[in-house]
Amino acid sequence: MTHYYFFTALLFLLDVVIRIGLSVRVIMRRRPVGVSLAWLMVILIFPFLGALIYLLFGELRLGSRRARRAEIIHEPYEAWLADLRGRIGDTRSALDHHCQPLARLTESAVGIPVFPGGELTLLDDWQQVFRALIADIDAAQRTCHMVFYIWNVGGEADEVAEALRRAVRRGVICRVLVDDVGSRPFLRSPAAEKMREAGVQLHAALPGSLLRMLLVRYDLRMHRKIVVIDGEIAYTGSLNLVDPRHFKQEAGVGEWVDAMVRIRGPAVEGLAITFLEDWELETGVGLDELRKTGDVQQPAPQGPAHLQVIPSGPAVRSEAIEEILLMAIYAAQRELVLTTPYFVPEEALRTALISAARRGVHVILIVPAKVDSLLVRLASRAFQGDLAAAGVEIRLFDAGLLHTKSITIDGQRCLFGSLNLDPRSLFLNFEITLGIYDPTFAGQLRRLQQSYIDQAEIMDLQAWQARSPLQRFTENVARLVGPLL
Repeated sequence: MTHYYFFTALLFLLDVVIRIGLSVRVIMRRRPVGVSLAWLMVILIFPFLGALIYLLFGELRLGSRRARRAEIIHEPYEAWLADLRGRIGDTRSALDHHCQPLARLTESAVGIPVFPGGELTLLDDWQQVFRALIADIDAAQRTCHMVFYIWNVGGEADEVAEALRRAVRRGVICRVLVDDVGSRPFLRSPAAEKMREAGVQLHAALPGSLLRMLLVRYDLRMHRKIVVIDGEIAYTGSLNLVDPRHFKQEAGVGEWVDAMVRIRGPAVEGLAITFLEDWELETGVGLDELRKTGDVQQPAPQGPAHLQVIPSGPAVRSEAIEEILLMAIYAAQRELVLTTPYFVPEEALRTALISAARRGVHVILIVPAKVDSLLVRLASRAFQGDLAAAGVEIRLFDAGLLHTKSITIDGQRCLFGSLNLDPRSLFLNFEITLGIYDPTFAGQLRRLQQSYIDQAEIMDLQAWQARSPLQRFTENVARLVGPLL
């Protein structure tokens, strides 16, 4: 009996020490108040389990060796960017005065200047994207570089794999980087093995395993979608390398709806820099070697668009993309239209949207009526009602899972890429976004957004306010853990 009391007391004391120690650590990390309070709640309510959850998911742990390597290899890329800024010069003065503060902040935050001379083609249908991509791969003469979160076997994705194999046979260097978790079934598939056997250099980004979870945060993922061909043509946007007819059909949300942009001109170099740094971090092939075989180009101007390439993620200043996003919202004067599949806003983002609506900006938020995550669906529903009550027009898209990530500001400028409006995208994932200062492209994107609006129902605020107490409680619990999603 004495031993029983001794071990009980020891266990209790250990639990108290762990809770106090981790609580102090959370407080000293000085993260956003909502995030800190949510983690304190988890640590203090659940004995031992809360501590384990925090240690696994509570901090941005890339792994000490990987973090050191990322810091070391970033130095020559910083020099490349400095040279690029010198070559391009000050292009911000060519922008409308409403765009210049956002461009200045973005350059300060990520070191990438405004690229002039861009030719942008908005591809608003997945079949368009695959047709254009396969044609460009078949025309490639030197290199094909790709990074995707998900590569899913089946349909048009298999045609892309075949195009890459054809390119290798012509002597084209093909490098493909896919997220280890998002693309795990593909990486273990016969299709991937055939690509490797053909000579495609296929690698997994951010390897994840149960053992690595103890040392490296498992849910830091490579969420970028980038294609660079011959250093002259690039693609980015929201579409993974998946054929919607063959992807997550069992989820009950319909086909995923995406958009991409095809780019020619100097901005391609910014996407090439991003890819090559990701490739070096995963493979260890240094920049000096990549400069010999990486098809580093300085593309000539091809069109009238000005744009910036905005990589983000935990390896760089993680709050930079949130600052850029908030400034874009606060700069809106007449209209702000946002599309995102996953809407779980941080407090600062929620405040910015409500502030915009209350000062007279027509704010329209377009989200899917159904998403493939129950927890996100519940948390998002709680936030949507708050915004609708403040005057934000909430549109629920019901023609599939709307996966396009876009923001248009006053119909004149826009943000477009892979970034969702949730904490995971803002702080945990490696993302890619374009800041586009071109009224023509912004108008095209605004028309695409309007097509989504035309297929979406306005959220019924009265029905939301009349939902049952149990539903309110469930959604509010999900909202509390929103910062942890």
